[in-house]
Amino acid sequence: MNAVSFRDLIAAEWLKMWSLRSTPWAYLVTALAVIGFNAGEAYNTYHYWNERNVGSHARQYIRDGIPVQSAFTNNASLVFALATVAIGIVAISSEYSTGQIRTTFTAVPARRSLMAAKLAVTAIVMTVFGAVVALVSFYTTQAILGLRDVGVPINHPGALRAILASALLAPVCAVVGMAIGAVLRHAGTSMVAGVVILLLAPFLFSEDHHWSAILNHTLPMSAWNRLMEIPFTPQIPYPWTSTGAWIVYAAWALGAVAVACTVVQRQDQ
Repeated sequence: MNAVSFRDLIAAEWLKMWSLRSTPWAYLVTALAVIGFNAGEAYNTYHYWNERNVGSHARQYIRDGIPVQSAFTNNASLVFALATVAIGIVAISSEYSTGQIRTTFTAVPARRSLMAAKLAVTAIVMTVFGAVVALVSFYTTQAILGLRDVGVPINHPGALRAILASALLAPVCAVVGMAIGAVLRHAGTSMVAGVVILLLAPFLFSEDHHWSAILNHTLPMSAWNRLMEIPFTPQIPYPWTSTGAWIVYAAWALGAVAVACTVVQRQDQ
């Protein structure tokens, strides 16, 4: 398929995405929930600052990278990951549930090109969405922490890496969700699979043993946690590098694209 035709597919998938009334609401609710979690944690730090007896240790607080980690908390990351994987799942499973996928494949026999266009649109939108959420979370939390003189600027060591890691969590999870949805073709079953992969799997593999640590390190949420460790001080038997975490991000994204494009080509509808 030539470039012009692929651009037409991109345009069609873009219109299809925004034709659903639920799409803007899904993004808005997700953004508000994630930013709210992060801002709430920062406010708790501000409110209970003196009670926690850290007022005299502000420099150490900053040196340990806690303000940067507060910009995107663990709870917020889980909400973000689950919400974006759900958006990815719905983007493909809704077409199977309504039977619209048959019409789509009849109109566009080049299934792999069609799926590639779906993935491209989702990845682009999610990248922009993730960047907006991550940046707003960072500036909001640092403004709140700044009231206690522990907010940090965006050029603080590790801040840009944390923002980028949090922003890219959205497209990675979304394309993984699309791959799961393409394989299972059922929203409920796909969501269970997404929860297992993103939420439960990191708890199944301990980092105390070599092989289980390796399996743990191959998971997207484990990669996010590694990239958020600022500064990184190895406290586990088998530490790994931030480069390895970025590779995990890329491997999951590319693997999901390959799976989704292969599966739709072999399906009977």
